[in-house]
Amino acid sequence: MKKISRFVFILSVFSVSSVVPAFSDVDPLYKTHCASCHGADRLGGMGPALLPENLGRLKKTEALNVIRAGRAATQMPGFAGKLADEDIAALAELVYTPLPQVPEWGIEAMRASHKVFLHAARLSDKPVFKADPLNLFVVVELGDHHVTILDGDKFEPLGRFPTHFALHGGPKYSPDGRYVYFASRDGWISKFDLYNLKYVAEIRAGINTRNLAVSGDGKVVLVGNTLPHTLTVLDARDLTPLMVIAVQDGEGKGSRVSAVYDAGPRKSFIAALKDIPEVWEIPYSPDHEPIFQGYVHDYRMGEGLAEKGPFPVRRIKLDDVLDDFFFDQKYEHLIGAAREGKGGQVVNLIVGRKIADIDLPGLPHLGSGITWEYEGKPVMATPNLKEGSVSIVDMKDWKVIKRIDTAGPGFFLRSHENTPYAWGDAMMSRAKDTMQLIDKRTLEVVKTLKPAPGKTAAHTEFTRDGKYALVSVWEMDGALVVYDAATLKEIKRLPMKKPSGKYNVYNKITRSEGTSH
Repeated sequence: MKKISRFVFILSVFSVSSVVPAFSDVDPLYKTHCASCHGADRLGGMGPALLPENLGRLKKTEALNVIRAGRAATQMPGFAGKLADEDIAALAELVYTPLPQVPEWGIEAMRASHKVFLHAARLSDKPVFKADPLNLFVVVELGDHHVTILDGDKFEPLGRFPTHFALHGGPKYSPDGRYVYFASRDGWISKFDLYNLKYVAEIRAGINTRNLAVSGDGKVVLVGNTLPHTLTVLDARDLTPLMVIAVQDGEGKGSRVSAVYDAGPRKSFIAALKDIPEVWEIPYSPDHEPIFQGYVHDYRMGEGLAEKGPFPVRRIKLDDVLDDFFFDQKYEHLIGAAREGKGGQVVNLIVGRKIADIDLPGLPHLGSGITWEYEGKPVMATPNLKEGSVSIVDMKDWKVIKRIDTAGPGFFLRSHENTPYAWGDAMMSRAKDTMQLIDKRTLEVVKTLKPAPGKTAAHTEFTRDGKYALVSVWEMDGALVVYDAATLKEIKRLPMKKPSGKYNVYNKITRSEGTSH
């Protein structure tokens, strides 16, 4: 195989099922309390892989505390009172014990998993339904691992289809909205044709995966993995694997991928890394400017050696490892925050360095941030995973304009260009059944809704015209609750099995300022 760059490597096939933890006496404890989320072989599932390679930022003493008390803003529960101290210590020792052999997953393994169900020539180029294809919702039902395709005008399902285990990172659409791509926690990438309501192809791109991004030109898919420490490039047409990029710093230290994003206006991908203080920009346009590692006086004079393509890596050095990200609408600025850090950082992607700090308390969830115009200037709003507040930031000088008190720590914040309200939840608190509406003109909470008292309410999404808001009742016996976005009256309620998110085609492909990208 042709060598593409020093970041690329081909991994041999390794049987994941053959891996056996070394501590046989602690195995029953792990199987009973940990395996359902983290995998029987510690390679990850709903939760992350529990291997020394993936715990570099977590000291053993901190791991003991996480097992005892749980981890804030995650689904990790605490086991104090359920397990004896010696059992907790044994589990902590186990997860820092290397496996007999580190599993690998490279091009050959991917090719063996690759399946093409339908070729383009066999698919109709017109929808098989009468609904507006740009006003469809893809609803992820984590309760039984299905997706429902919902007509956004009549609020009626067009079909319901099984998915791989634990979809994560949100479905991503092709630029025209016809295809949707899914990533599962256990590495499976699937392509689904919304016009024909059929799966097109699938491939296992990793062992434990964070999310995927689709290029702005619709030609390639980038997959970010936490195990192995790689980025995988796929052909968007049928998910054929094109390239594997090893995620390492200049000294060879590997890193998990926190998330990948399509920076459409820049014709590049952005990869956020969990274990090294860098952000990577990876151009996918063939006419991109050359990328150099280090400083070059003037590349036009032939100085320096540019990284060879395709998909060269531009490394942007950071002051700290950042865990959560937000981008302005032009993708000129990246706003990041660290889980254990204080405040946020603004990185200018053009010059490739930090230009400002933002005074953000607690643990801001920047990935659910939104923007709008307030008093003639662009502002960003972000919920908080540890505090009951929403911070409003002036995107001209990066100063906090206001902190709005809310019912409790929340995960999602959503809006639309055609509504005056931003909808936020308090799902990380005792007020988990509460949705609060913030008036974007006054920056005040003006309405509180309880879609299902006592049950978790979260994740609002709007129809393409912004006239209706859909809220999830995030329970096994959950529902989608449809509200008139002007009168705030309930219009319809559809039973669902833990609908974790719903994603409107038009709002996503047009990069609506009121939703995440």
